Amino acid sequence: MSEENAVETLSRWTDSGAMWRVLYRTPTSITVSMCRCDGGEEMERLTSTDPEFLAWIGDRQISND
Repeated sequence: MSEENAVETLSRWTDSGAMWRVLYRTPTSITVSMCRCDGGEEMERLTSTDPEFLAWIGDRQISND
């Protein structure tokens, strides 16, 4: 998955009813678990160092925050 599209990717993911949660966070990177819409099984992981993506995630831990 292209790092440049991380915000767009997660936006589409949640718009379709699925959820995500932060697995790992440092000051310069973040790894997110992308889970099925029922809140269950992880389907994919997204890791990014893009400052725009880090700002978009902010302090949230899950997509519902």
